[in-house]
Amino acid sequence: MSSDAMAWTSSDLPSFSGRTVVVTGSNSGLGLVAATHFARVGAKVVLAVRNTAKGERAATSIAGDTEVRRLDLADLDSVRTFADGWSGDIDVLVNNAGLMHVPEGRTADGFETQIGTNHLGHFALTNLLLPHVTDRIVTMSSMMHRAGRISLDDLNWERRTYNRVAAYGQSKLANLMFSLELQRRLTASGSTVRSLAAHPGYASTNLQTRTNNAVLDWGGRIGNKVIAQSAEAGTWPMLFAASQDLPGGSYVGPDAFNEVRGHPALAGRTARASDLGMCEKLWDLSAELTAVGFGVRGLPYRARVC
Repeated sequence: MSSDAMAWTSSDLPSFSGRTVVVTGSNSGLGLVAATHFARVGAKVVLAVRNTAKGERAATSIAGDTEVRRLDLADLDSVRTFADGWSGDIDVLVNNAGLMHVPEGRTADGFETQIGTNHLGHFALTNLLLPHVTDRIVTMSSMMHRAGRISLDDLNWERRTYNRVAAYGQSKLANLMFSLELQRRLTASGSTVRSLAAHPGYASTNLQTRTNNAVLDWGGRIGNKVIAQSAEAGTWPMLFAASQDLPGGSYVGPDAFNEVRGHPALAGRTARASDLGMCEKLWDLSAELTAVGFGVRGLPYRARVC
């Protein structure tokens, strides 16, 4: 990348006039900041949120063309309803919503909460919306993918002793692996749609302080004050991935302090995140668990095959 690219910020976001962008989890944090910037440069931004009242309040803070639609990624019925209600093109789908270090719990479909919300919900949403996507999908991962391990025989923590930090790492590794396998399938199908991933480094948001654990929440507040970059800077890799001419399969993160902060640049990933065989196995398992398979323009809208 050139030095100019390395110094890229949200002020360099090009025009999105006439384009539609869907951002999950956009009523606060990085999602709201990103939605604000997409609207600023002319996009129609759809705030896909679980709580529509909060979404409507967030939308009032955005100058531009916005729409709020309900989407609960922890409930596949809600995901299907969202996708079934969609008509028209989506230029960019941003898979941003997520939970971090929450206590053990189950989604409406019985999945462990973090893998169910962060990965399986987005897996189903992306594949159901894929026939509408014209440009790209950006899936948010995390530096924590480096600590992640995929347990194909116990993805939902039904036999292991639950560890909220390990569960988060698994979900973020799954996000990155999903993005790579999605690109492989898009390429094989002849689609021009691109799948990319990004991570915000350590950005100061409410994600770190909603763990329902006093010690973790305290640590999150300290980290947000001492280590983290702003939520604004945390959106730069996401916005860069959503707007720049990058190859499918690219992974974008901050360029400084071991990817903790800085300007967007191509990021590093672990060998586990690049294991194509495991990526395919995770995809197959995800398709089985969600009963949603790969679909692009010209293929069935909702397929149960992979």
